[in-house]
Amino acid sequence: MTNKSVAPDSEPGFIEVSQLRIGMFVELELGWMAHPFPTGSFKISSEKQIEVIRGLGLTRVRYLPHKSDPVALADSRSVGGNGTDSPSEAPSAVAPPGDGRAQALRRQHAALIAAQQKSLLAGDRRFGEAIRQYRQVVDTYAAKPQTARDQCLTMVTGFVAELIGDGESSIRLLSEGMGDRATMHPVNVMVLSLLLGKSLNLSQADMVDLGVAGFLHDIGKSLLPVRVRWMEDSFSSVEYKLYQDHVAQGVGICERMELAKGVVQVVAQHHELVDGSGFPAKLKGDRISPMAKALALVNRYDNLCNPSKPSAAVTPHEALSLIFAQHKSRFDPPVLSAFIRMMGVYPPGSVVQLLDDRYALVLSVNSSRPLKPKIIVYQRGVDKDEALMLDLEQAPALGIRRSLKPLALPREALDYLSPRQRMCYFFERAADPDPTEPQP
Repeated sequence: MTNKSVAPDSEPGFIEVSQLRIGMFVELELGWMAHPFPTGSFKISSEKQIEVIRGLGLTRVRYLPHKSDPVALADSRSVGGNGTDSPSEAPSAVAPPGDGRAQALRRQHAALIAAQQKSLLAGDRRFGEAIRQYRQVVDTYAAKPQTARDQCLTMVTGFVAELIGDGESSIRLLSEGMGDRATMHPVNVMVLSLLLGKSLNLSQADMVDLGVAGFLHDIGKSLLPVRVRWMEDSFSSVEYKLYQDHVAQGVGICERMELAKGVVQVVAQHHELVDGSGFPAKLKGDRISPMAKALALVNRYDNLCNPSKPSAAVTPHEALSLIFAQHKSRFDPPVLSAFIRMMGVYPPGSVVQLLDDRYALVLSVNSSRPLKPKIIVYQRGVDKDEALMLDLEQAPALGIRRSLKPLALPREALDYLSPRQRMCYFFERAADPDPTEPQP
């Protein structure tokens, strides 16, 4: 019988699963949730992937010779014909080319990758712009206080208009290395405070005041000696008093900028705690502005995730757990409940293990559906730059089993997911779920 081997052209054929080899490019013609791979089209890179494919109950799979490694094709042909055990067992003909579905899936995958990269780059760019704005304010408020004020108001007013007009919003984890802590922290606090203000149904005017206060809450530190700008447990009583003075210095700067009284009040109270353990006035309960209660909580969360010493950082999940389990008496209960709902049980930046034991990084949380974040899943054989974000809302069979410390990950998963050492957040529009959108 004639050996009907497949020429390595662009026409896809079928191969028996028993003859799969590392280096073959395959397309699994299954639903997106019927297999554990992030995409249905990929080059086999390990024996483990072959075992998984065989466990799917398939007898043969479509493969693309022109995308496969030549060694893999030669290996399959040496076994016999079209990848079968012997010429006599080969199918009478190669399966005809697909009807375009594979090509459409590849185009759709490429479009989804481009869209999520565009969203990330947009967030990175806007976070970077806010950092530059903060540096400019620090450099100019002494000589041109009103100019600095107008710059802050213009930026925050624009953000508030977006949040109010966009419907549902998601919190998006950004790339690492967006700036140093002195500039990252005020931008993070501003972004999270605005999202929390929206969750609390604050008025537009109050949200602007909260956002400006969040942006400028630590500006008084620019007048302090460098050694006391960030709280350390080793501070002497003198150093601690110097550190606390950043509040009064910040109030003075905001007054020179002629900011609204609401902004000045929140800056003055951003370290006050409802149990009276804060500073500088040790205010309690309702003596603290509602907006200051929100800012104090966001400030504490970001300080836990992004401390002055990176080795002391906790994961976002741990930060929420710590605040709720040990410090909830310090914060206003309705504000704390709204913040936890907004951030989700597993906030962006959390490293998690799924119910099917795979590892993932939480990238985005929709505040209205906090238990179903969007994640990136670690998967051997899929380049991390080609990994699609998986929306757990569209994957009802999947869920999160537990949160992990990054160092608990296997080395390959750690390198693939690249957990952030510094957490940077921005907001994005939460797209309406599309039931027809394929999920990996």
